Amino acid sequence: MDVLDLARTQFAVTGSLHFLFVVLTLGLAPLIAITHTRHAVTGRPEHERATRFWGQIYVTNYALGIFTGLVMEFQFGLSWSGLSEYAGDVFGAPLAIETLGAFFLESTFLGLWIFGWNRLNRWVHLACIWMVTLTAYASAFWIMAANSFLQNPAGAVERGGRLVLTDFGALLGNPALVNSLPHVVGAGLWAAGFLVMGASAYQLFRRTTEREFFTSSLRTGLLVAFAGSLVTVGFGYAQFGTLALYQPDKFGSPLAGTALGIMIIVGQLVQLLLLLLAPLAYWLPRWRWAQPFLMILTPLPFLLAICGWLAREVGRQPWLINGRLTVADAMSPGLTSGMVTVSLVGFTGVLGLLALADYLLIARAVRRGPTAVALGAEDEPAPAVREPALSH
Repeated sequence: MDVLDLARTQFAVTGSLHFLFVVLTLGLAPLIAITHTRHAVTGRPEHERATRFWGQIYVTNYALGIFTGLVMEFQFGLSWSGLSEYAGDVFGAPLAIETLGAFFLESTFLGLWIFGWNRLNRWVHLACIWMVTLTAYASAFWIMAANSFLQNPAGAVERGGRLVLTDFGALLGNPALVNSLPHVVGAGLWAAGFLVMGASAYQLFRRTTEREFFTSSLRTGLLVAFAGSLVTVGFGYAQFGTLALYQPDKFGSPLAGTALGIMIIVGQLVQLLLLLLAPLAYWLPRWRWAQPFLMILTPLPFLLAICGWLAREVGRQPWLINGRLTVADAMSPGLTSGMVTVSLVGFTGVLGLLALADYLLIARAVRRGPTAVALGAEDEPAPAVREPALSH
């Protein structure tokens, strides 16, 4: 491959791996916030245990996802300085707001929530996890606003060889953003629901002593996945109307069309399956034969998320900013195939290890169950120190 294809491959690999973390974070956050609300209102211990168990998985995924996000930041300066030079004043604005106004707040409130167990007032503690959820979705909004600008550069004009933002409202009301954001939100709920459902099926299949806990979780995961599938598919199809306005030939290439086809065919089949299973939510945890099948289904929403990302990004090639800046012109000058190959191998290795670590840590937490959760555990009292007797 030449240097351009290597750089594109590098961004595709790092972007795809990072998105796996993001989609799970977006899906788990509201589930944990709702479960914590039920605990705060009712005081029932089963809701607290569920909050702490699934919350620990959320924190694990979030922490490792931060590192993959840092690699994504390196991408722009390393390989795509032409993008920053030509459109940094516009493209960089929503990214800066996301980092300073959403991500920092999200991290702050998450820290308060993690270390606030048994320390903060219960309503203040509850407010923290809701702020985590709201700021997570605010982050998604600003990231999708930046990405939608690449799809359809609304609200900007070219002056002096650079793009200048002239209409902030047009940037936020971009047709490429309106339906794609709910589509991503639904995909997150779909993925989180399948994770909860698959993990619960695993524990039930191995005849766990926490049967009541994972029976409730499996039902919740199934219903959340079904709701997420409705949102994802509905807003997915809704995008076709607006795509005709700014990218009428989006799915003409082999790769973009293939990714779209997989997403539509597999997504519809899985949604049909969920439609059949949802009315059986009460009985499904009792059917041992169904539990391995539910475990096998767990990766499907993540596969569909990657296909959706590929269809969205590849479909506007050869443009990086549709109709304004080509991918070739956006590349950093002076890059060689050897340089990009080294960074590709390095980034792929680092992100691959992070993804593997995330999987292993989540699998370990699921295998150990809610009795071995560190999040929210009360501090062990310090051992008493016996004063030596004074000699007379």
